[in-house]
Amino acid sequence: MPYRAPVSDIRFCLDHVVGFDRVAATETFAEATPETVDAILTEAGRLCEEVLAPLNREGDLHPARLENGVVRTSPGYAEGFRAIAEGGWIGMSAPEDFGGMGLPITLATAVNEMLSSACLALQLNPLMSQGQIEALEAHASAEIQELYIPKLISGEWTGTMNLTEPQAGSDVGALKTRAEPQGDGSYKVTGQKIYISWGDHDMAENVCHLVLARLPDAAEGTKGISLFMVPKRIPNEDGTPGPANDLHVVSLEHKLGLHGSPTAVMQYDGARGWLVGEPHRGMAAMFTMMNNARLGVGVQGLGVAERALQHAVAYALERRQGRSHVEDGSILEHADVRRAVLTMKSETFAARALCLDCAVALDMGRATGDAEWRARGAFLTPIAKAFGTDTGIKVAGDGIQVHGGMGFVEETGAAQFLRDVRVTAIYEGTNGIQAMDLVGRKLADGGAAAFALLDEVAEADHEGLRAASAELRTLTEWMLAQDMQDRFAGSVAYLAAFARVLGAHYHLRAAAADASRAGIARFAAGRMLPEALAEMAKARTGAEELYAISTEEIAA
Repeated sequence: MPYRAPVSDIRFCLDHVVGFDRVAATETFAEATPETVDAILTEAGRLCEEVLAPLNREGDLHPARLENGVVRTSPGYAEGFRAIAEGGWIGMSAPEDFGGMGLPITLATAVNEMLSSACLALQLNPLMSQGQIEALEAHASAEIQELYIPKLISGEWTGTMNLTEPQAGSDVGALKTRAEPQGDGSYKVTGQKIYISWGDHDMAENVCHLVLARLPDAAEGTKGISLFMVPKRIPNEDGTPGPANDLHVVSLEHKLGLHGSPTAVMQYDGARGWLVGEPHRGMAAMFTMMNNARLGVGVQGLGVAERALQHAVAYALERRQGRSHVEDGSILEHADVRRAVLTMKSETFAARALCLDCAVALDMGRATGDAEWRARGAFLTPIAKAFGTDTGIKVAGDGIQVHGGMGFVEETGAAQFLRDVRVTAIYEGTNGIQAMDLVGRKLADGGAAAFALLDEVAEADHEGLRAASAELRTLTEWMLAQDMQDRFAGSVAYLAAFARVLGAHYHLRAAAADASRAGIARFAAGRMLPEALAEMAKARTGAEELYAISTEEIAA
């Protein structure tokens, strides 16, 4: 079915759930007026509906391919990417000094949701560039900034991030790629990187790789890692792409989904690169890009959830099967189908509100410099990433179920959503790593950020939500008293409980602003919120039970 951009739902969430007016009231983002927001959402929605959404199936049926060392993209992708670039959507939140719009991350987040719904495989490309722009703005020299950032914003060049190696996945500190100084400010980078999204393509004139590598005097582990800009083509003095660098695509991965997005194995054979940031401080620079991408990936899950929901509702309204309490009605009149669709709708709203709330906090932290806003944004980021992607997977799976046997047939399109979104729970740090980060680094402030959020929830005019928030406060205090292994053992459940409590909070805020949303809010509070209590019980069990069973017993 045709995709409908949820412009009105996004605008409602901005106005009545996450308090975007506070962002627009700052001097930094004063240009984000209601008129500007309406224009941006409307135009982005039109692009997604008319230009990008038809490409989603094309990429799945006609994957990117490697031919004679050149990556050829799916039909229509180059035109779609050019429409994204020419519309200025890549540089929405990028600095105006380099050609960006300087708009809030919140608006970029809203637009990225629609881009992800329309064609997730293609949206991955500008998402990588957006993260690279932020990393270069924060850490690169003025010379690198002036050369690369305008090109990334315009879409003339695109960006990637190169972390993973065959022996170094989540343990980035095990990487072996090396960088040798050449005495002229450049370095020769040698090594192999895997799982590089959009590592090469034919849609732009240059591909700019941010590569983690070790200098000759580097220490072991993450403290010895530096970051380098390694372009596909070495820029000439006038900024145009020059000779080919000593790097190439070894192969493209054959993936479960996202067939339109080329995921490359990259080989660097003494490729020329330039240091970004301080020597041996590469992880700090790369984390700037990764943190940007973590919220972006949560939004990707949300985007697929929205499209899978629309697809399932359209099918359920048309499909007649069996008898329900409404004579000759559609399958949407059947209790279990209605339960499934309402669950999908409830979860999609909660994920949208969570991602936008996180983005508002990031914008407020940037605009005001306030430590509490920054802490809130940091705390919400792993929750938004994990819950957004888990929601995308669950909603896409439920969408297949609503379709019944037809959902398992590729021609209906329902299966593609699940295949495409599944990886989002893995990349930019698996959701388990997000949960460990939440109970580790994000509770390192003694729980201040967590308690501040729970203070807001505790003001709700809903007994069940107040009780759940009180229990979550007690659990947070319990977490703070445990050693890290016990925290880690319950971290996934703790994150899920927090997401459940926040989701109900957002639903009740929406219902207070618009009575027509009271029904779905009651559903969320009655059906979804109780799951928080079960998750909290699991979070308290600690690590002992995990290690009471031997490795031999597990493997038996």
